[in-house]
Amino acid sequence: MEAAPVRGELVQGELVQAAPVQAELVQARLVWWAMVLAGVLAFLAAAAGILVPATHATRTTADEPQYLLTAISLVEDRDLDIADELADGRWRSFHALALPEQTELLADGRRLSPHDPLLPLLLAGPVAVGGWVGAKLAMAALAGLLAALLVWTAVRRLGVPPGTATLATVLLACSPPLAVYGSQIYPELPAALAVLVAAAALTSAAPPSVRATLVTGVAVAALPWLGVKYVPVAAAIALVACWRLARAGQGRRALALAGSLALAGVAFLVLHRWWYGGWTPYAAGDHFVGGELSVVGTEPDYLGRSRRLLGLLVDRGFGLAAWQPAWLLAVPAVAALARRRPPGWAALALPLAAGWLVATFVALTMHGWWFAGRQVVVVLPLAALAVAWWTGRDRRRRLLLAVAGGFGVLAFGWLVAEGAAGRISWAVDFAATTNPLYRAWRLALPDYLAMSWRTWALHVTWLAALAAWAVVAARPRQGRPSLRRLRNRELTKT
Repeated sequence: MEAAPVRGELVQGELVQAAPVQAELVQARLVWWAMVLAGVLAFLAAAAGILVPATHATRTTADEPQYLLTAISLVEDRDLDIADELADGRWRSFHALALPEQTELLADGRRLSPHDPLLPLLLAGPVAVGGWVGAKLAMAALAGLLAALLVWTAVRRLGVPPGTATLATVLLACSPPLAVYGSQIYPELPAALAVLVAAAALTSAAPPSVRATLVTGVAVAALPWLGVKYVPVAAAIALVACWRLARAGQGRRALALAGSLALAGVAFLVLHRWWYGGWTPYAAGDHFVGGELSVVGTEPDYLGRSRRLLGLLVDRGFGLAAWQPAWLLAVPAVAALARRRPPGWAALALPLAAGWLVATFVALTMHGWWFAGRQVVVVLPLAALAVAWWTGRDRRRRLLLAVAGGFGVLAFGWLVAEGAAGRISWAVDFAATTNPLYRAWRLALPDYLAMSWRTWALHVTWLAALAAWAVVAARPRQGRPSLRRLRNRELTKT
C-alpha cells in the first residue's frame, strides 16, 4: 500500500507551480498601471498646449481652420462642402482674423478644403459637443492613447523592462513635438497612432495572426485618408506585413492583404476623382497653380534637400533635438536595431526610413508656419520604440535618457507657460523662448535658414559625430568577460 502524500509537500508543490502564474499576473498589472500613467500624463501635457495660441491673434492657424470647417460641415450638412461655412464666417470663434481661403470654387458651386477627410470625420463628434476646444481635447486623448500603446508595445513586443518603457514613453510623449501636436488640429498625431497600431501588430516574434493582419490592413488603409503624403509609409508597412506572411508560409493571406489594399487604393483614387476633381485633395486647392502635384515643388532641388537628412534632427529651430535632445538616441538605437535584427525589427526600421525620406525629399519645406518636427511626427513612435529597446536595462543609457529627456520636458513646460502668458505662439515665434537651456543649446546646432560657413562646419561636425555613434552602436559587443562571469566559471570548474 502506497503512503499518502504529505500535505505540506502538496502545498509546496502547488506553490511552486503557481509561482510563474503569479509573477505573470503581477507583471500584467504593472504594465497596465504603467500604460495608465503614461497615457494620463501624455493627455495632460497635450491638453496644456491648448493654452498656447497658434499665433498672437488666433487660436488656430494655417490648415487647422480648414479641418475644423470641414468637421462642422460633416456635422451639420453631412457633406464636405464648406461653401456655406465660409459664407457665414464660421471660423471666427477660432480664427479672429480674416481667413485665408485655400479652396477653389468648383464648377458646381462647391468649395472643398484641399485636405483629406478622415481627420475632420474623427473630430466631427468632438466639434459638435465642444467646438474647437472639444476638437483639441480629442487630439489630446489620442496622444494619451498613443502613449499607452507605446508602453504596451515596448514591453509586450520588444521585451523592454516596464520601467524603461515608461520612462522613455513619458519623456518623449510629454515633450516636443509629440506633446505639441497632441493639441494641434493636424493629421500628424492620428497618423502616428495608426503607424504604431500597425507596428504593435507586426513586431511579435510569431508570424502575423489573422487579427494582426486585419489590424494592419485597417491601419494601412486609413493612412492615405489622413493625408496622401503618408502613402509611402503605408506602403512600407504593407510590404513588411506581406513579406512576413509570405516567409511564414501564409502566401494566401499575404495575397489577400495585398489585394484588399489594392482595392482600397482604387477606391481612394475613384472617390477623390469624384469629390475633389483630381487624384488627391490638392486638386481642390487654389494655391497649386501648377497642378496638384506641384505640392512637392515646381522645381525641387533634391541635392539641396538632402541637408534635411540631418537637419530634421539637429536644425536649431525646426530640428527634433533642438527641443528634445533624447531624440538623438534614435541614431544609435536604429543602428543597433538594424545590426541585431530582433523579431519584428523591419516593422520599425522600414516605415521609419520611408517617413524620414519623404520628409527629406518630398516635403516642400522643412521650415514653415508650424511647430518643429511636423513632417516626421508620423514615424516618431517607431523611433521611440527603438530608443526604449536600445536603452533596455543598461543603467548608463537610462541615465542618459533621463537627463536628455528631462531637458525636453522642461522645454515644453517653459513653452506652455510663455504661450499662456502671451509671449510666444506655436506657429510663429516659439524659437524666441527665454528658456536659458534652449538658448545655450541652440548655439551648438546648425541654422539651415542661414547657410553660412558656421552652419556648414556644424553640419559636418554633427554628421561625423552621429555617424560614429551609429557605427559604435552597431558594432558587435566584444571584450573581456566581466568579473562576475569569471567567478561563475571558476565555481563551475570546481
